[in-house]
Amino acid sequence: MHVEQAGIDGVLLFVPTPHRDDRGLFTRTFDLAIAEKHGVGDFLQDSQSRSRQGTIRGMHGRSGRGEAKLVRCARGAVHDVLVDARPGSPTFGRIESFRLDDETFATLYVPPGLLHGFQALTEQADVCYRIDREHDPAEDLAVRYDDADLAIAWPQPVTVVSPRDAGAGSWASLLTTLERSP
Repeated sequence: MHVEQAGIDGVLLFVPTPHRDDRGLFTRTFDLAIAEKHGVGDFLQDSQSRSRQGTIRGMHGRSGRGEAKLVRCARGAVHDVLVDARPGSPTFGRIESFRLDDETFATLYVPPGLLHGFQALTEQADVCYRIDREHDPAEDLAVRYDDADLAIAWPQPVTVVSPRDAGAGSWASLLTTLERSP
């Protein structure tokens, strides 16, 4: 497994080496020793979502201490997007996207303070999340997936968006909230 530093400060991509033969393949999707070597800490909860092609989930984040997560696509493929929403970060406001799929098995480390979302690129896509703290709905943050200021380029037509995501606020509104936070 090798680790790549992404363009957003603190974001890492863990890329395993799948071993393929006539039976199929085997790959390690997480290695605690490698994660700890790169400063990635403990995780408390694993979750999984299944989405139909074209579905967008996001853009979500957490206030307070934020939330670190490891994200991978166990089935199918997704266009995964991060936005640095950490005031004072050298990459504040930067947007970066990744293809996560069941061919490379790459795992994305998302540090606290980033917005995260994805679009399912295949008929079905299963995304697995490993989260470092318990969910507190009072800390949920969301920005519309089609916010004009972010101008995220989703690669496929949007087919499904939850009412929560469709009604999320703007990037400009979130910036006002972040400026008022201690």
